[in-house]
Amino acid sequence: MSLKISAAIEILKQHDLLVSNHLNEPDLVVTNISYNSREDQSNGIFFCKGNNFKAEYLQQAVNSGAEIYVAEKEFDRDSNNIIVNNIQKALAILSAAFFGNPENDLFIIAFTGTKGKTTTSYFIHDILQKMYPKKVALFSTIDRIVGPNPEDEFKSDLTTPESLDLFRDMRRAVDNGMTHLVMEVSSQAYKKDRVYGLNFDIGGFLNITPDHIGANEHPTYADYLFCKKQLMINSKVNIINRGTNDFDTVYEAAKQTSDDKDIYLFARDIEKFDDIDFELSSKETTLSDSIFNLKAVSDKAKNLHVDQDYKLGIVGDFNEINATAAIIASGLVNVPDKDIYDGLKMAHVPGRMEHINTKSHGTIFVDYAHNYASMKALLSFLRNEYPKSQIKVVVGSPGDKGISRRAGFSKVLTELADSAILTTDDPGFEDPADICKEIDGKIDHSKVSTKIILDRAEAIKEMIDTSSDDDIVVLAAKGDDAYQKTRGKDVPYPTDTVVAKNILKDIEGE
Repeated sequence: MSLKISAAIEILKQHDLLVSNHLNEPDLVVTNISYNSREDQSNGIFFCKGNNFKAEYLQQAVNSGAEIYVAEKEFDRDSNNIIVNNIQKALAILSAAFFGNPENDLFIIAFTGTKGKTTTSYFIHDILQKMYPKKVALFSTIDRIVGPNPEDEFKSDLTTPESLDLFRDMRRAVDNGMTHLVMEVSSQAYKKDRVYGLNFDIGGFLNITPDHIGANEHPTYADYLFCKKQLMINSKVNIINRGTNDFDTVYEAAKQTSDDKDIYLFARDIEKFDDIDFELSSKETTLSDSIFNLKAVSDKAKNLHVDQDYKLGIVGDFNEINATAAIIASGLVNVPDKDIYDGLKMAHVPGRMEHINTKSHGTIFVDYAHNYASMKALLSFLRNEYPKSQIKVVVGSPGDKGISRRAGFSKVLTELADSAILTTDDPGFEDPADICKEIDGKIDHSKVSTKIILDRAEAIKEMIDTSSDDDIVVLAAKGDDAYQKTRGKDVPYPTDTVVAKNILKDIEGE
């Protein structure tokens, strides 16, 4: 990979990002690109990004071989430099150019939503694999898959990677023969311009509820909604849950760049919404799967030929909504309905509605539900399915971000749980005890009993030990995460599923 600096300057001019440039070598061609001063910078272009960027980081990069730097202000007049008015946007468009614009060689399906985008992305990935085996990449909160081999699959550190990493992974996917990419797009991806300049073949909007509001995320709900709706503006074809909050705003965003024929609406209740293209309805649910029907209402919906009954290998009426979005997206890629059916039936999402049967300690569900909306959907479903059972929840909330989630957990536990153990979940630089006390302080203890056990494995053990056969135990918010983010370090953690199974082996045997 390489980038002519003269070409980079022209690209920046086209996007009105260039302020000035100082080049001792006008014909410079770089063969490296980085924003991390600790990396090798040999013959590289270095981006001075971040609110806490310091001049010594640039010096470290120069000492490691950086030939030119890009920044929003001049640090060193003697070095080759390009000054821009937005470093994040510059990083995005120059990263795309450096890696040869791999996005142009991929059919990209992207989804956003406060809840469900990970599950929906996995559903689509598993379905497309039926038609395009070993040709479908996945960028999700849990995993990134950039090729057909085991070494091409690795854990994600962000829902949507930094733009440089995003385009690097796209290039790797294209070089590995991938033809399609399914990805989650977070609100932060637009807030931080990680996907600046990207256009998507299909974009999906699942839902939005107040979340990710705080000092380190979105200052207001309006800002959160503004960032979320950008996916609609930047997608050729749009799929929208008609039942989402702020539907009119989301729909108007889609109409800015897409004709009505390229906007597909779906909902569960056709009597409430008379303008939808697809209606879904539940038919049967068991502990391990659910059957639902998808009915094509409009002519353009009927042309996709995807209306039929489906069997979903993950329970939850909310997952039927995610599956519906996945079916429509797959239909738009011309996947046959049989392949869609088979893909959904076998779909698996790590840490999402995984259930563990026990001999005498109830039924255990492990789920990533990590905010009020997703937790309410999960607990409401379980309450409806098991009206005579005690709903018992183990949950924590992260530090340094998503502060609004804490009040949300207090509210939903009061509304739908019988008991809860509050514990640690990625505390960051905060004291997990303080986070738990904050959640506990807003719970109505006349409706739900609570206990605080900071050691997460001990909290799970306590809840399982004290549960009986008819109880429902929910291990929430962490899912398949294999670490605890604590004071800037990723501390290994076995995952809730592994912890629960090991506890059951000790107390119930094989």
